[in-house]
Amino acid sequence: MKKRRSISRNLSSPRLNQITFHTFRHFYATMLYAKTKNIILVQQKLGHRSIENTQIYTQLIVFESDEYHSATATKTDEAEKLVQAGFEYVCTTTENIMLFRKRK
Repeated sequence: MKKRRSISRNLSSPRLNQITFHTFRHFYATMLYAKTKNIILVQQKLGHRSIENTQIYTQLIVFESDEYHSATATKTDEAEKLVQAGFEYVCTTTENIMLFRKRK
């Protein structure tokens, strides 16, 4: 808490005092659900017995847009560069072209 207060004072940002380890747990659960849309997976990762507890985490953020940047790769090294740039693999076409996407 001392370090958090010190950083908050130095940056003139009182909101930093509100961040706790539990805040990171909420963030992790929210982002996992946003990425997978699998509430059961989030429930298992958080160790909840009741799905109602997990649903609290999934209502924290609303993504306004489901728009993506798309990219393709035909070689492994191209695919590796796309993954390193933050793209996620979607599928491979019948012509062996790998499709990737990244949220705008």
